[in-house]
Amino acid sequence: MRLTDYTDYTLRVLMFCARHPERSVTIAELADSHAVSKNHLMKIVNDLARQGLLQTTRGRGGGLRLLKPAADIRIGDVVRQTETDFRLVECFDAKHNACTLSTHCQLKRVFKTALQSFLAELDKVTLADITRRGTPR
Repeated sequence: MRLTDYTDYTLRVLMFCARHPERSVTIAELADSHAVSKNHLMKIVNDLARQGLLQTTRGRGGGLRLLKPAADIRIGDVVRQTETDFRLVECFDAKHNACTLSTHCQLKRVFKTALQSFLAELDKVTLADITRRGTPR
């Protein structure tokens, strides 16, 4: 499984803000830091603000900061909000499934269990855990 660039940059925005809780972070600063377009980051920041994870302030001296404590933001929740497609194999989508093995194949069950385990593992980790300086947990 591969996460989208959108999810990757969403996590980077949150991590950058968590690393700088003492101040507002700017879109320009994020764009320079991660070599990503400002327009792409604007969409991500707007989505995070709508989800209640970021506070945005416009104008001179404005920027973004976390709206919740980093310890209250679970990585699993962020991934669920940003990933658009968890269909790992064709048979996950009943409307478009043309696989002739679906009636007796156990692969869907295995992948479903693996996906649930993947997300459960991400649910154990918070933004604070992945931005803490020093030894990882």
